[in-house]
Amino acid sequence: MATYDPFRDLDRLASSLLDTRRGPRRMPMDLYRDGDHYVLTADLPGIDPGSVDIDVDGQLLTIRAERTLHSGDDVKWITREREAASFLRQLNLGQGIDTERISASYSNGVLSVTIPVSEKAKPRKVEVSTEGSAPTIKAHESTADAPQPIEQ
Repeated sequence: MATYDPFRDLDRLASSLLDTRRGPRRMPMDLYRDGDHYVLTADLPGIDPGSVDIDVDGQLLTIRAERTLHSGDDVKWITREREAASFLRQLNLGQGIDTERISASYSNGVLSVTIPVSEKAKPRKVEVSTEGSAPTIKAHESTADAPQPIEQ
């Protein structure tokens, strides 16, 4: 059985009145490169996967998500600390990204976005070519005192 704490309720009320973050909230994320692609993981606990929206506009990646809370008409809340919220994160992808092949998955409250590196931006070897084969030098024995030309 939960005990009533008026100070906790007063603290929650003061926090909600003084909270200026009523707009979209930022989501914590990690970003790393793994071979030929980048992986972005973002925490989105309690999000309906259908509410996740990922857009790519030029080089700008935008992630939006909504958390909605449902309750029945006959529900009497004892405590309610979770809030409905919207989340937003935007990233400038820069050059060298294959925006056509970006993919995403959502599992256990974590959104994973795979961002492949374009073929043009991947490291590659440049082969050095030479004209023909290496020149050969031929020498002839001289029969007179005059120098003889060398053929190449």
